Amino acid sequence: MDRVIVIGCSGSGKSTLSQKLHKILQLPIIHLDRYYWQATEQGAWDQKVTEFALTDRWIIDGNYSRTLDIRIERADVIVFLDMPRWLCMYRIVKRRIQYHGRTRPDLNEDCPEKLDIGFLKWVWNYRKRNRVKTLEKLEQVKQHKKVVIIRNKKQLEELVDQLSSH
Repeated sequence: MDRVIVIGCSGSGKSTLSQKLHKILQLPIIHLDRYYWQATEQGAWDQKVTEFALTDRWIIDGNYSRTLDIRIERADVIVFLDMPRWLCMYRIVKRRIQYHGRTRPDLNEDCPEKLDIGFLKWVWNYRKRNRVKTLEKLEQVKQHKKVVIIRNKKQLEELVDQLSSH
């Protein structure tokens, strides 16, 4: 397992899981949110993601559906954190309070934590808009890629325990 994608709604726990996987697997982490805000053009962003994907070993966390195929093509394992809406909403509000006026470790220094109505709506509507497309894509690749769908804390703990014991 050399290349792992971690995807899911904002607040689903992508960055936290990526940190745990990093400690277990000793793979470098690429938080896409850290780099997305630096890209000024779509082409530049796509090229940056391609460069990341072409390296030999990584954990890449983040959604950015337009470039998901680039990452899937190179990934050994795809972890989809399909967490409940209420949990994601709770976590983004908690994160906003926790990092008020500061930048999260997985973001650029010039990108302080914020919470606005557009972001709240995006998280609230994720299950309706983005989740279905993600599940369809994972269904298409599960024959030749290891796909892990995590829907609750127990499944997440089991995954981390299983990887830790190897």
